[in-house]
Amino acid sequence: VQLQASGGGLVQAGGSLRLSCAASGLTLSKYYMGWFRQAPGKERELVAAITWSGANTYYADSVKGRFTISRDNAKNTVLLQMNSLNPEDTAVYYCAAAAWLGTLPPEIYNYWGQGTQVTVSS
Repeated sequence: VQLQASGGGLVQAGGSLRLSCAASGLTLSKYYMGWFRQAPGKERELVAAITWSGANTYYADSVKGRFTISRDNAKNTVLLQMNSLNPEDTAVYYCAAAAWLGTLPPEIYNYWGQGTQVTVSS
């Protein structure tokens, strides 16, 4: 089982990036998916999440209106569209999968990707 996060990079403030989380050995349509980030010296935080069906989403207050999480179950991927990026969004971003049928983010995630670096310059 492997989750592969990609799409990170260096972007100027105000720019956009789209992160992708692809899975192998795992059918993502059966999992609640989350995108987390961890900046240097800070705790890891959940920034966006989506239920297995895609019907419900969650966003941290800091990214509401700027980030959009979506899933393409046919491609077994989950996307995070990030717009209006600012330097405070600089972090390593991780995708994670949880065997969870609830609508609110769970406490425990079963699988984690390796992370992709997002750097936003001012």
